[in-house]
Formats: sequence, C-alpha cells, structure tokens
Amino acid sequence: MKYNRFEELPVWKAAIELAIGVFNLTARSMFRRYYSVRNQLERSAMSVSNNIAEGFERGTTQELLTFLYIARGSSGETRSALCLCEQLPGFGDLKFEISNLKSRAEEVSRQLRAWADSLQNSDVRGQRYLTNKTKQASKETRERQEFLKELEQIRNRKH
Repeated sequence: MKYNRFEELPVWKAAIELAIGVFNLTARSMFRRYYSVRNQLERSAMSVSNNIAEGFERGTTQELLTFLYIARGSSGETRSALCLCEQLPGFGDLKFEISNLKSRAEEVSRQLRAWADSLQNSDVRGQRYLTNKTKQASKETRERQEFLKELEQIRNRKH
C-alpha cells in the first residue's frame, strides 16, 4: 500500500497512541516529584512520531531511513525511562500501566525495524528523485505485474 501522508501510516498512529499513553501516565501526581523523568519520558515518546513524520516528509529513502532509526532510538529511550519508573519509589501501583506502555514501545520499534529493512532492500530513491519519466516507468511495471498476476490466477482456475 502506498501512503501519501504520514498520518496514514500505521506505525505513526501506533507512535501517537504510545505518546498519549505516556502523557496519561505522567499526568499522575507521583510524577510531580520526578519532573526531569516526566519531561524526558514525554519528550522521548513525542520524538517517536515526530521523527517518523519528519523522515516521511524529507522525500528521499536515505533520509527516511535515518529518521526511522532515530525514531526507533526514541522508542528505546521511552522504554528505558519506563523501566526506570518501575524502580522508583511510589510507582508500584502503576506497574501494569507501565508494562503495557513498554510493550507498545517495543511493538513500535518492531514496526520501524520491519519498515527500515524493507526500505534498505528497495531500489526506490524517494519522491524527490522521481521524474515524470520514472513515475510512468514505475506505473507501467506495476500494471504489467498486476496483469501477469491476473493471468496466473485465470490459468490456475482452469486447471
């Protein structure tokens, strides 16, 4: 599937959900004692979706890859801060919520890794490099592949 806007990306949506969950967690009163932890946790969680968006908007595959790895790092940073919270006094009642957020951060990391892996094996250099000629050639290749796939399906139905 081709996405035209970063807001359509499932991994961006998952990263936004992670950030919302983190902000809901840090709104709790026990975070008043740990301002720097709250601040760092919120910033790292926001950084995940922001880096996905920035990389997507850059227009080249290489820049997108760079920002996907930065986003993945921010997801790890969020998970690390959540691990710290589990160890801090006063957070015992939040272990379940923290554990769920860690799982979400890990899932976002997995999605980012899978996307990065697929991009590394791609010949597409990015939107910035596409000309009308290369767009047309890409469209023709895609249409040819779809046609051949349909022929194969028809052939398989006859046998």
